Amino acid sequence: MSLKIEDVKRVGVVGAGTMGSGIAQVVASNGKEVVLLDISDSALDRGMSTIKNSIGRFIKKGEMSEEDSKSILSRIYMTKMFGDLGDVDLVIEAIFENMEVKKETFTKLDASTHPEVILATNTSSLPIVEIAVCTKRADKVVGMHFFNPAPVMKLVEIIKTLTTSDETANFAYDFAKTLGKEPVRTKDAPGFIVNRILIPMLNEAVFSLQDGVGTPEDIDKAMKLGTNQPIGPLALIDLIGLDVTLDIIDVLYKEFQDQKFRAAPLLRQMVRAGWLGRKTGRGFYKY
Repeated sequence: MSLKIEDVKRVGVVGAGTMGSGIAQVVASNGKEVVLLDISDSALDRGMSTIKNSIGRFIKKGEMSEEDSKSILSRIYMTKMFGDLGDVDLVIEAIFENMEVKKETFTKLDASTHPEVILATNTSSLPIVEIAVCTKRADKVVGMHFFNPAPVMKLVEIIKTLTTSDETANFAYDFAKTLGKEPVRTKDAPGFIVNRILIPMLNEAVFSLQDGVGTPEDIDKAMKLGTNQPIGPLALIDLIGLDVTLDIIDVLYKEFQDQKFRAAPLLRQMVRAGWLGRKTGRGFYKY
């Protein structure tokens, strides 16, 4: 029997990093129970700390009460066991961007969840059909790409692969709307909509810095004032993570085989140096 939106009571979120914890918060904030899974206690602890800090900011702004925050947190159950996903109605995977690890994860999800459960991936650029075919339910695998910070950003890209059924894609679209999001539909193409356009622009900002066109401050100021962007491209890379940005541009280059998607050497050097942006305290700026 087909799952209805109103039947979704319990959602599995795999990965307690920045995106996974944000998605878990969004789902729990909309009245659903969440099973938040990661491979270590430390990862789960960091994820819960991220959620509490995020909720604290909403309370400080007067957008959420203490009572509501306690209710949200009470709906999030943390686990390291895939077996604890046995009674979820939907799964959203949000681990790091590594195809082999994602395929291994989806194989485990396929074995751990009811056969009718839809398995969604939050990948920002990887070909989803390659993930889907490692399961026995390729028609029920779909992309649900949230944006950082997930509790604030309204957009969710709904990605339909060659194997995704219309019913699955429509379900994911409608579920995103129940979370208060504004979904858009796109196909399983490298970078989907946003990153196909955004990442080359960010990469070009690094080329501009590398070529001495301007300082990080001037490049960001020019783009903010000249194109009305809320944050400059180099500061945005620091927020996303230089390693994540490099991973996405490398996927675009691999998939399209087009020189316009080649990564700026400076970006690769900074990743090798461990200057990954805000999360390490240094990127194009110091934090």
